Amino acid sequence: MNIAFIGLGNMGAPMARNLVAAGHTVTGYDTAATPEGLTLAETAAGAARDAEVVITMLPNGAILRRVAADVIPAMAPGAALLDCSTVDVDSARAVAEQADAAGLLALDAPVSGGIGGAEAGTLTFMVGGSDAALKKAQPLLDIMGGRTVHCGPSGNGQAAKICNNMILGATMAVTCEAFALADKLGLDRQAMYDVASTSSGQSWSLTTYCPAPGVGPTSPSDNGYQPGFAAELMAKDLGLAQQAARAVGAVTPMGDAALSEYTTFVDAEDGRGRDFSALLPRLSDKS
Repeated sequence: MNIAFIGLGNMGAPMARNLVAAGHTVTGYDTAATPEGLTLAETAAGAARDAEVVITMLPNGAILRRVAADVIPAMAPGAALLDCSTVDVDSARAVAEQADAAGLLALDAPVSGGIGGAEAGTLTFMVGGSDAALKKAQPLLDIMGGRTVHCGPSGNGQAAKICNNMILGATMAVTCEAFALADKLGLDRQAMYDVASTSSGQSWSLTTYCPAPGVGPTSPSDNGYQPGFAAELMAKDLGLAQQAARAVGAVTPMGDAALSEYTTFVDAEDGRGRDFSALLPRLSDKS
């Protein structure tokens, strides 16, 4: 396929390279990044003009709306707009409506798996949109990811992403609190892990992405908390979850508490640019 890829940062660039490696023609565009190995256009609309699928990986809903307003008029009817950003549900649905009105196919397909998953082509895509749009995009999703879950109509991919990350943020926060408490109680971290990882305290945050260095499988904690998923991105996603909760009248006190914890960590402490599991040394230092 002829593909346009708009947004070539830490996630977008490796995703685009995987498409090139699979034999697709990819034209990229980014306002700042100029990654090697990709053909770049001078404008987003220029990249999109002859594309069968336009893929976007952008920081937030406001930027997605601006880019969509630029590229949708340049796209040929029947082409697909595949947004892999994590944005608010309202923006995802508004862009899908604009694409549909222009005779385009639209999918919101935020990802899980981080930079490592983007590089390895093992991302999980949470997809909202029509069956027809998914059928067109599926061969590309199969290259960039290891699993695709069709969550329903437009916006539901974003809904799934923010609900999932609300669970992730809250469980990581309490996992870090538990290790900090174990330290104070004189409980060895390995013993704490051995118990919790095989009993009712088990979670992905503990057994796959353990915040304690030297415990469990290798994770960012073993690399000085260099980010696999940055704390500021977790704060962003938790904020999106709370925005959505307010919009529909959902009660999410644990999600709100996790948002407060990560907002403080990022904005008032040293969390920006560190992995979201770096709450553990922060809590240990405070204890």
